[in-house]
Formats: sequence, C-alpha cells, structure tokens
Amino acid sequence: MDRNSILGVVLIMAVLIGFSIFNQPSKEEQETAKRKQDSIVLVEKKHQDSLKLAAKSITALKADTAAIADTLNNDSIAQTKITDNFGAFALAATGESKSITLESDLLKLKLKNKGGQIDYVELKKYKTGEGKPLVLNNGDSSQFSLSFFSENRMISTGDLYFDLPEKGITVTGKDSQSVSLKLNAGEGRYIEYIYSLKGDDYRVGFKINFVNMGTLVASNAGYMELNWNQKLLQQEKSHQNESAVSTIYYRYTDEEVDHLSETKDDGIELKTKVQWVGFKQQYFSSVLIADQAFESPTRINSTVIANEGAVRMMHANFTIPFSHQTNESTGMSFYYGPNHYQTLNKYHIGMEKLVPLGWGIFGWVNRFAVIPVFNVLNSFNINYGIIILILTVLIKIVLLPLTYKSYISTAKMKVLQPEMSEIQAKFKSDPMKLQQETMTLYRKAGVSPLGGCLPMVLQMPILIAMFRFFPASIELRQEGFLWAKDLSTYDSILDLPFNIPFYGDHVSLFTILMTVSTLIYTRMNMQMTAATNPSMKYVMYLMPIMFLGIFNNYSSGLSYYYFLANMITFGQQYLFKSFVDEKAIHAKIQENKKKPVKKSKFQERLEKMAKERGVKK
Repeated sequence: MDRNSILGVVLIMAVLIGFSIFNQPSKEEQETAKRKQDSIVLVEKKHQDSLKLAAKSITALKADTAAIADTLNNDSIAQTKITDNFGAFALAATGESKSITLESDLLKLKLKNKGGQIDYVELKKYKTGEGKPLVLNNGDSSQFSLSFFSENRMISTGDLYFDLPEKGITVTGKDSQSVSLKLNAGEGRYIEYIYSLKGDDYRVGFKINFVNMGTLVASNAGYMELNWNQKLLQQEKSHQNESAVSTIYYRYTDEEVDHLSETKDDGIELKTKVQWVGFKQQYFSSVLIADQAFESPTRINSTVIANEGAVRMMHANFTIPFSHQTNESTGMSFYYGPNHYQTLNKYHIGMEKLVPLGWGIFGWVNRFAVIPVFNVLNSFNINYGIIILILTVLIKIVLLPLTYKSYISTAKMKVLQPEMSEIQAKFKSDPMKLQQETMTLYRKAGVSPLGGCLPMVLQMPILIAMFRFFPASIELRQEGFLWAKDLSTYDSILDLPFNIPFYGDHVSLFTILMTVSTLIYTRMNMQMTAATNPSMKYVMYLMPIMFLGIFNNYSSGLSYYYFLANMITFGQQYLFKSFVDEKAIHAKIQENKKKPVKKSKFQERLEKMAKERGVKK
C-alpha cells in the first residue's frame, strides 16, 4: 500500500473515532436509557406472567367447569335414582329432620316429619324405677309406617318426609286440639295424618286420610299394610319381673281377649278381625285401637331382650282396607298410659284385661271384691301399708267362719288321735282292714277327714286372688312403707355382691318375716295333725323354705300381706283355743258313737271296694 492510501485509512479511522466520541451519550442519558430498558423487560415479564396466569385460569376454569358438570350430572343421576325409587313421592324423599311437641295434662309427645310418626312419648305423672321421666317411646325405639305399591314400587311412609305444622299444641282439662301432617305426592294427591289430643285423656286420636290416591296406588291392591314396631324400654327396678309379664295382648271383635306367651318368644297370625293390639309392660302399655276393627290378617310377634335397658321387642302388622276412592279415611287411636284397672275399664273395650287379675273365680274375687274395697280405703288418702293392713283384717273377718270350722275339725281329729293310734297299731299289717276301721271310726264319731281341708280349699280363691292382685296393682308402685321404698317390687335391706341361685342378689326382709311366720304356723298345725299325716310333715316344712326363694324377688306388698295374714291367724288360733273345750268335743264324739249311723252311699262304695281288694289279696 502506498503512502497516500495509508494516510487515507488513518484519517477515516480518526473521523470514526472522533464521531463515536462526539456522539457518546452522557451519564444522565445512559441512566435514562437503562431505565427504559428495565421497564421494557419488566413489562415483558408481566406480560409473560399474565399469559401464564391466564393459562392457569383457563385450565382451572376448565377443571371447575368439568367438576360442575360432573356434580350436575351426579345430582341428575341421584335425582333420577330418587325418582326411580319413589316415583310420585320423590319430592318427599329428602328433607331436614324436624319435630313438633304436643302436650296435655298427662302426656308429652313429639311428632317428627320423617315418617309422620310419634317419636317421643312421656307419661308426665309417672317416673321410672330410677326416678327419671317415664318415657315409653324415644326415637328409634319405635317405628310406624304405611306400606303399599305405587307405580310398580313399594312405598313406605317411614322413609318419606311429611309437611309439619309450624308449631305444636298444648291442651288442658276437657279441651282438645288436632294437628295435620301431609305427605304430598303432587297433583293434589296426598296422605294426611291427623293427631288429636285431649287434656285429661291418655288416648291420642289418629286418623289417616287418603286424598286423590286412588289412581296412584296399584289398582289390584285392596289394602295397605300398617307396620308398628316398638322396643319396650325398661321402666321398673327388676328387669326380670318386668320382662316376665311383658307381652302382646289383643282383642277380637267377639270381645275375647288373649295374649302371647310372657315367658318366651312368640308370634301368631290372627285370621279374624281385631279391635285392638297392645304392647303391655308390667305397669304401662301402648295400645293401637281401631275405630272399626282391623281387617284380617293381623300378624304379631314378641321377642325377649336379655340386656338391661329394654325388656322386649314388639312387632305388629295390620291390614288397612283401601278402595281407590277419591277420598277415604281410616280412624284409630293410641292409648299410652298406666295399666290401671279403673282407667282402662272406662273405655269399655276390654282393655282392663291388661291388668292380670287371674282367670275364672280368682279374677272375679279381685274385680268384684278386692278392688272395690281397696279403692274405698284408698279414697281416705292413707299410707298403702296401712291400707294393706286394713284390707287383710277385713279379709280375715270375712273368712273367720271358715277358719273356725277348720279349727273345730282339726280339734276333733286331735281328740281322736289315741283311738287312731290303737287302730294303726292293731291293723298295721292289714292296710285294707286299717282303712275300713278308720272309716268306721270317722262315721261313728261324726267326723270327716276332709272337714279341716274343705274350709281351707274355700279360702284358696282369695289367697290366689291376692297373689295376682298385689304384683299387678300400679297403686302400690313407688309407694313406700317402713323400710320398703316401693311396695310394688322387692324390699332390699341388703344388696349382695353375688347372686345366689334360686334366691337372688339381695335380701328381702318382708319375705323373711313371711317365711318365718309360715314355718311357725306350719308347726302349729303339725302339732295337731302329725300323727294322722306323718308323711306330709316334711313336705309342709319344705314349702315355706321354697317360698323364701320364690318371693324374694316379688312384690314386697304381697309378702307383707301374707305376713300379716299369718300373724292374724295366730291370734285367731289362740282365741279359738281359749274358748273351745277339747274335752267337751271328745265327750260329744263318744255320744255320737252310741247313736246308730246310716251308711252313706259313698261310704258303702268305699267299703265295698276295700273288701273286694281284701278278697283278691
């Protein structure tokens, strides 16, 4: 390269360097440019973040949209399932549990919207054996529902929600009010439950109205089933005693009252019309009563519950006629109350049979003698222990002629003991001859060997009637006397830490007193009759010992009554002994022997049989 070329290149580079130096930005301009660049970067970053956020939002929106779609789809499926299961009743298949309270002077009830049933029953004037409110029915312890076919589906009202009134009712005295619960099936179709309550009545009116249901219920169905299940809650101190008398009672339209077994699981299908069915406990009952008899069949069964807290599980299935009319009704009522004879008897439908007073003559004695006297004494408002004492004295006065006759007969047998001993010693090797001579002695003396037994037999209806009366008398329930806190159940002066077979886990003082007095009474009788009945001696002593175990868990009022009866009998025996002259009785018997005695036909047959047996021998 020549000199000029080199000079040209140097000048060009100098110009470029000078230009770049001259045009170089100042420090302030550089900072401004930097801020602009940073702003551009920040904006671009925010833009990118916004794009990413938007993308995420779109993704989340898509997920939410999908979830909502799934939920709507599931709800639609669930609704479809409800519709499939309940048909026209689908709208009543779901709801929030609610209840209202109905209250009278005697009852406190709660009605719940699910099933439209009585969910709670409290008897306001009574307490449990533990002193708590007496509740016959609480929540799941009872189920009540109608079952029928509708649109090829089995519908149970127990699964559906009724429309409840906004508030309950409170009634007193003779006043009465009603509430209506409706189960809607759309298009003006519904089932209505009407409950009515009166201030001074243990009955709860119950009416079922079917409105425009004729086309909704299966056309070939001429009836519906009414299902009633109830667990009987334990109310008394003794689970064993309460369970032993709890069962289902029922009454046919021909007025016959019957019941299932009280000691085991039992059930039956009643093939005739039934007026009422009652779930009976020891002192309280729940009864469903038809205005017009329930059609057949009615199926009932009772199952024993061994655990504390409940005594039995009851089931009843009724037949309710349905004729597919535009409007039709079925009327009935519930009785929730005590097994009190006068209270039940005033309804005139045989419910007084829920009080087990005994069959035949034993029941008659209680109904027409014991109960009226007991009620008269009760009207004086005195302690029930005193009432039992007065009742015992009155009964012993009524039986006094029979007791006296029995004593005289026993005295006659006693004065004949020496002669009887001679006959037994003389003919001990000849039983037939011994029997003949014994009968001859009785005939000549004018003494009957049954003379002492017959008066006792005539007293048995009263003794057995009292055995049934005291454990069944709700009047004695939670009434105390002396150390007994409750005369309707056992009196315990000592609770044992263990259970003694055939005796129990406690000591009843009234039972001990009854047993001791019965042993003394037995000994008194044995002293007069042992020579003629030596084989019966140990049997007679064994029975009071057995009573010690049997009565230890029974009503203390019953043991108290028997103890009093024994003590009064002791007094009668000493009174008779003070003015009955056994020597005079013996002299009269000797006079009777001298008189000619015509044989009775019975004696002739007896002697003939004895002779025939003696010949064969």
